[in-house]
Amino acid sequence: MLFSHVVRVSAAVRATTSRKTKIATLAELLGSAAPEELAPVVAWVSGELPQGRLGIGWRTLTALEHGAAQDEQLSVIEVDDALRRIAETKGTGARATRVELLAGLWATATRDEQSFLLRLLSGELRQGALAALVVEAVAVAARVPVELVRRAYMLSGQLPITAAAARTGGEAALREFRLEVGRAVRPMLAAPGASLEEAMAEFDGAVSVEHKMDGARIQVHRRGAEVWVFTRTLRDITGGVPELVELARGLDCESVVLDGETLALDDAGRPRPFQETMSRFAEVSSTRELLLHPYFFDCLHLDGVDLLDAPLLERRAALTKVAPTQSIPAIIRPDNEVVEEYFDGALASGHEGVMIKALDAPYAAGRRGRAWQKIKPTHTLDLLVLGAEWGYGRRTGYLSNLHLGARDGETGEPVMVGKTFKGLTDALLQWQTVEFPRHERSSDEHTVYLWPELVVEIALDGVQVSSRYPGAVALRFARVVRYRPDKRPEDADTIDAVRRLLP
Repeated sequence: MLFSHVVRVSAAVRATTSRKTKIATLAELLGSAAPEELAPVVAWVSGELPQGRLGIGWRTLTALEHGAAQDEQLSVIEVDDALRRIAETKGTGARATRVELLAGLWATATRDEQSFLLRLLSGELRQGALAALVVEAVAVAARVPVELVRRAYMLSGQLPITAAAARTGGEAALREFRLEVGRAVRPMLAAPGASLEEAMAEFDGAVSVEHKMDGARIQVHRRGAEVWVFTRTLRDITGGVPELVELARGLDCESVVLDGETLALDDAGRPRPFQETMSRFAEVSSTRELLLHPYFFDCLHLDGVDLLDAPLLERRAALTKVAPTQSIPAIIRPDNEVVEEYFDGALASGHEGVMIKALDAPYAAGRRGRAWQKIKPTHTLDLLVLGAEWGYGRRTGYLSNLHLGARDGETGEPVMVGKTFKGLTDALLQWQTVEFPRHERSSDEHTVYLWPELVVEIALDGVQVSSRYPGAVALRFARVVRYRPDKRPEDADTIDAVRRLLP
């Protein structure tokens, strides 16, 4: 298959807002890929690289000066092989060798292929073909139930592996996927809750109520003396968090998979700002002396027994058995008065609020459902930055007023729900003005429009009906809390989650 075919399909998927058309177009592409081409093609249309990070920075990519090829000649295998060789280049002189290999690839690519590669390699390939759409395309192409593909993807954590199994082994191969200690599982996600009272009533009080900590999501795996630590995005950070590895090795078990948060604490034992915790997750960290403390809230496996399908009550029992002192505080089946006191106590301890979780719910890995709800004193949403307007007054020369969007749960496309410049510090204004042009989709005299790639946490006083924006709702008194580099665009809240905050 020619690489140009993938590029054209990417453009076609990006050009339509029809979910059905996106899936059909992608399924046709996947169905025509040879077995050895399937893994890279699936990864690319999902905006990912099978090789992971290549060690190629934005400046290197934009500094390439080679002209474009006139004829489409690159094959999928040739591009995949070139990227593999770049990723495998290590040691002395590695950077120069990577640049040389990249330049060779660039020189044989057409202008459209170069544009696709630039966005793919810089992590900016957003075409509406989010993983959820590619999952459905895999199911259509392989003629298997989509739920089987979703579960296999949940357990493998890698869509190319899942697609290959669906293609070669069909339903039987997909059913063979199991939780594997040492292989990250896509995390279960929470939805914003409107209030304590509504969440308690929805589950008739059969809930676990836990502190909502302002930390970084981690997943810890252990088998014997081997330990793995993964981030929310399934990145392996084991080598950078020795204190978490040591703690995991000290647990009284042979094998375990734990889900939780990790925080840096100040001398008084209160959480440090989120940005300080996240600094330990950087590729090059200068803050190793800032110790991380884990707080686990779920147990997915213990000593040979998988617990994904077990109810939360059973998983919680396993958690408190294996990690009693590292478990997030929780109360089981409390009445409303106790929950309100617990909520106040969480805030007094420096936490964001509470999580309310249905006791009978399984672990819905990779999904955001109503079984977990986060309750905070002020509503917050994780939204996509769709654009920014050039400021005036003291903001002259800076990209300021943000255009904010939620995800359409059906198509994956962004839906604009408001604007804000409130909460933007001088440091954030400077950062936005440097960073946003790297994500530019188009611009005019007043506004830079962005690909929906950056996730920002927004606090708001509520939501109201409005005909001003496409989603028919608008945010009330929205202000920026922080950017969320630990979250992917597909982790942003949906338009349905926004509408649930309507009075």
